[in-house]
Amino acid sequence: MTVSILTSQNVTLEYEPASLGDRILALLLDYLIFFGWIILYAILVAQLPTVFRSNFWTGLFLLLPFMLYDLVCEVFLNGQSLGKIAMKIRVVMLDGSQPGLGAYLLRWLLRLIESPFFLGGMVAVITIAVNGKGQRVGDIAAGTTVVKLTRPVSLAQVIYRALPEDYQVRFPEVAQLSDRDLNIVREALRQNNPEISGLAANKVKQVIGVRSDLDDTTFLRTLINDYQFLAN
Repeated sequence: MTVSILTSQNVTLEYEPASLGDRILALLLDYLIFFGWIILYAILVAQLPTVFRSNFWTGLFLLLPFMLYDLVCEVFLNGQSLGKIAMKIRVVMLDGSQPGLGAYLLRWLLRLIESPFFLGGMVAVITIAVNGKGQRVGDIAAGTTVVKLTRPVSLAQVIYRALPEDYQVRFPEVAQLSDRDLNIVREALRQNNPEISGLAANKVKQVIGVRSDLDDTTFLRTLINDYQFLAN
């Protein structure tokens, strides 16, 4: 099962939704951080005079990290908590745009009814299990999902083609592109979809300022070869 996301370059990328196991493990790792905070809090409070150990502010000091952890992490760590970073999963928008504060807020607010402290977390478990895009209730409301950042690739995708020493670069303008741009080109070719290849080819032609009579697939493959030759 994959989730298709349309990027700003008009290329459709397919991601594998994070499994329920991935998300649970990420949550458990985050809970380890909470456990560490409780120990640190106990050590800090033990240093305070007795009169301050059980007042409102010390209690708030304990609870704030638990309340704000997910929201703060996702806003400042690009859709990841520390547990998600460890599990290599991340929150993304289904329309390919960058999640904004509103999306993160919706996910955070609805997390209250999906936490293990409410019905044992079964609301989130059931929603993710039956939803075709790996979404919990908060994801559905925010238009987000959680995907794996390490997608499986074939050997053919990883190994470059051997080019002859006298290879002639046809489009030296390809040097203007970055590795990330070329990965998008490779992904467009992997889709084996003429429409996607056409969109990618037209976009690249506009960016690097070239014209070509080659068909879109041949043009994109030539660009990859040129880029590889120039990079060596």
